[in-house]
Amino acid sequence: MSTDDGIITSEFDDFGRASTGTAVDEHAADDATDEDWEDDEEFSDDDLDDADDLDADLELVVLDMAGTTVVDDGLVERAFERAADAAGIGSTPEEREQALDYVRETMGQSKIAVFRALTDDEDQAQHANALFESAYGELAASEGLRAVPGAEDLIRHLRQLGVKVALTTGFSRPTQDAVLDALGWRDLADLTLSPAEAGRGRPFPDLPLTALLRTGGTSVEGMVVVGDTASDIASGIAAGAGLVVGVLTGAHDEETLTEAGADAVIPSIADLAELLGLDDTAGR
Repeated sequence: MSTDDGIITSEFDDFGRASTGTAVDEHAADDATDEDWEDDEEFSDDDLDDADDLDADLELVVLDMAGTTVVDDGLVERAFERAADAAGIGSTPEEREQALDYVRETMGQSKIAVFRALTDDEDQAQHANALFESAYGELAASEGLRAVPGAEDLIRHLRQLGVKVALTTGFSRPTQDAVLDALGWRDLADLTLSPAEAGRGRPFPDLPLTALLRTGGTSVEGMVVVGDTASDIASGIAAGAGLVVGVLTGAHDEETLTEAGADAVIPSIADLAELLGLDDTAGR
């Protein structure tokens, strides 16, 4: 790795689909402590052998929020259940469970798109989405939000090195702003984006590509996309990102992220600096 005119040059060679031990499910963060995150098994050199060699200037890191940089604590599922009750989605236990399964499968995607798929009426979808956003905000306010350990330090570290950082979400802008305010993150990243501001949410490439354009990036190969869901991975791949990384602190497990096409899977966002070959003291 070298620096040139404030740009970090990092050779992304030998990045593979990392084998990182036991995967966590979407509720695994509920009872986790900072020590639990710090004790995650490290990925080995042998885990990084299978991907195509890449050589690019590292310009931008696009990070998901809930489940990747922000501990979810099951808030998304509980907010959905509240919204589904109020909007009449899933009139039988079987239908409700099917709807909840779909929400789990599509974690990371634009929530309005999810509700459109679950309803046959645009007005009902919009109503359900508004109820969901309200329920999520209420749950977050009553229970509090916390960052995944090491996330804030990593973002600051990347920016100190001249790497741009974008925080993206499947939530609406008001909900994203509420999360940012709760964590004191309004000015943490170079850019924050919601689906409506990019055009389409995940799994489409709009969020990463919009982030690249707005931060003045010169090549998709210099962009790294990181998330905890298959939708995050699909979005990064569709955008042509130089490296697409899954993390095991959110909704989907290692097998799901690997099958989605992740170049690497790491225990948490705190391990990203080491994966990129940067100074790995950030967040550790």
